[in-house]
Amino acid sequence: MKFNYQIIIEYIGKNFAGWQIQKNSNSIQAEVEKAIRKTLRSKVNIIGSGRTDAGVNAIAQSANFFYEKKISNNFKFLSTVNYFLRNHSISILHLKKRSSSFHARRSAKRRQYEYIIINRAAKLVIDSERAWLVKKKLDIKEMKKAIKYFLGTHDFSALRASSCTAKNPIKTILQANVKKNGDKISIIFVSKSFLQKQVRSMVGCLKYVGEQKWTSKKILQVIKSKKRYMCAPPAPAQGLFLKKIFY
Repeated sequence: MKFNYQIIIEYIGKNFAGWQIQKNSNSIQAEVEKAIRKTLRSKVNIIGSGRTDAGVNAIAQSANFFYEKKISNNFKFLSTVNYFLRNHSISILHLKKRSSSFHARRSAKRRQYEYIIINRAAKLVIDSERAWLVKKKLDIKEMKKAIKYFLGTHDFSALRASSCTAKNPIKTILQANVKKNGDKISIIFVSKSFLQKQVRSMVGCLKYVGEQKWTSKKILQVIKSKKRYMCAPPAPAQGLFLKKIFY
């Protein structure tokens, strides 16, 4: 009998080629697997809830793995695995025993991403690797109007990377919000799943609206076009966070 364990992972994606294991590239999945194998002295394979692209961060990435023994001391496990991750911007926050049917990716019902923009003239220091600095004053009222066009089920072909391998470009955006607190703008999207670079592309479009390069209705034109060249440039990776996986 094998036990199924879920872990919650926090990381800064700057120095990684993304979540997924890749040949000749440093990935978060590879480093986490390596640390768990050293901790348990067993060859375990972890399953992530989904990929995050190069440079993208996570507040609560979810993954699971099977292990032949019961882990009775969570504190010891977390302390040891994080010791092996001490030279990386990765932390294992929680360990939880799950049923044998639990699958970090397939069991997920919704995924929440948050994008952070700092809207000011001064350079970033504390948030230099965790936000997008936009110096031109953004029209939040128009951005709030524009984001509503993303809600619902659409063909998001215009808002995915040219390298995206997803067979179906149709996705349903369940929640989409823009909030401002001082010079910090938080943009949140919730969906069962997203296309490669979809969230960053949506944020790039909202920035154009905020800068008054586009009207809010331009968003609908971009979606309906299904053409990548109609989309604004995607927002940089460092401002994007995988915030929560809902099961």
